[in-house]
Amino acid sequence: MIKYLLLPLIVLFASCNSTHKGKISLTNRPIYKVHKASSNINIDGKLEDLSWEKAEAKTFDYYYLTEKEEEKQKSTFRMLWDEKNIYIHYDFEDKYINAAETKRDGAPYLDDCGEIFLIPAPNGENIHYCFEINPNKAVNDLVYVNDFYNGENVAIRSFDPAIQVEVTINGTLNNNTDIDKGWTLEMAIPHNTFNAVANQFPIQKGSQWAFLALRQLRDDNNIGRRMMSTIFPVDDVKEKDVHQPAMFGLLEFVD
Repeated sequence: MIKYLLLPLIVLFASCNSTHKGKISLTNRPIYKVHKASSNINIDGKLEDLSWEKAEAKTFDYYYLTEKEEEKQKSTFRMLWDEKNIYIHYDFEDKYINAAETKRDGAPYLDDCGEIFLIPAPNGENIHYCFEINPNKAVNDLVYVNDFYNGENVAIRSFDPAIQVEVTINGTLNNNTDIDKGWTLEMAIPHNTFNAVANQFPIQKGSQWAFLALRQLRDDNNIGRRMMSTIFPVDDVKEKDVHQPAMFGLLEFVD
């Protein structure tokens, strides 16, 4: 409980110490419209619930660190909301599904991994909530603070909200002797995950948040070269990674 009470104070401290070099521009930023679910959603890794028919299907068309055209494998993102949760669904084409991490707050980002970064405001620049999940359902959830102090970024890993996660695998995990079809990831994030931080822009019709959805792709069992794709373009990924709030797009909650 204490860590949830401290989080708004951490955010405030980060805001006070920011040099404001990376402020998000609200001009010409891409917008993903998050529709409201029309019925209950069962978190099972599938798209069988009728509500998913309302969701916009958005592909990741921006690729990084790939060397061959066949490494640009398709990813499709969907998102919904209701009075209790926000819901996220990924559908990943993946010829070689690989994942080693099994523990909470480990390193699923070193495996095949789906990720989403959320800022509960349209123009926040200092912090973003990160959720990273691999095919083993290993979750790394954290609060990432940009320019916490003297230009240094920090990741607060004690943040462990009660999210729901389910995965389906169409292939053989960690077996690169055959060709897999891919895997899906579905998750529900409760509203109270964002507690007082989202008071100004709550999860309701008309609110806008900044966000980035992305994918890490590993096509071999050894930890080494990674490939990535994102829903919106991000510059200088090789040097700056993807934790660049100034490059995030916007999501808007609608009916």
